[in-house]
Amino acid sequence: MIARIEGLLETLNGGAALIGIGGGLTYEVVLPAYTVGRLGNRIGQNVTLHTLHYFESQNQGASITPRLAGFATTDDRKFFELFTTCKGIGHRRALRAMTLDTNTIATAIADRDAALLQSLPEIGRRTAETIIATLHGKVDPYLGGPPPTARDGDDGTTGEGLAGIGRDALELLVHLGENRSQVIQWIDQALHGGDGKPQDVQELMTVVYQIKSGAPA
Repeated sequence: MIARIEGLLETLNGGAALIGIGGGLTYEVVLPAYTVGRLGNRIGQNVTLHTLHYFESQNQGASITPRLAGFATTDDRKFFELFTTCKGIGHRRALRAMTLDTNTIATAIADRDAALLQSLPEIGRRTAETIIATLHGKVDPYLGGPPPTARDGDDGTTGEGLAGIGRDALELLVHLGENRSQVIQWIDQALHGGDGKPQDVQELMTVVYQIKSGAPA
């Protein structure tokens, strides 16, 4: 099984990326919708994706197509595998539904937030209820705050450090009465939007409240 792929991000086309690994070899890798958005500004750069190889049935099983799915982190890949254990959530549907980061979806499941789950593509009320019933109590490893905003070396700041201030801001805002799932989205937007990234918790919280009020970050 191919567990990881590193190479040049040649193109993004819909929900798939072409990754050139050298020697004239290029892989097509299907991606969660959230990851597609994050790679939009990385075309022409080297990327690393943690991968999962599976087979997709088409035409009522008349044909089987091998697929290679790619994820930004190993946790994203593990969550995807867990997500697809839900009845009615196949690989293709899961990739389309995952328009939010792993932490946000996992938090919605932990909080029994069916409304947030229903906001995902391909997820209706019954499916949201099934996801909660199946996965509640199993998503704890994927909770704890927003994902790293950058990989080491992308901009001179480690993702671990930025995830740290995001996690601290998250806990403070939740303590102040804000909805956990909503706060994670605001923090993710604050850490990824604009040219400058908040450098400490106070600055991050200021940007979050700007986003909440509808003012430019």
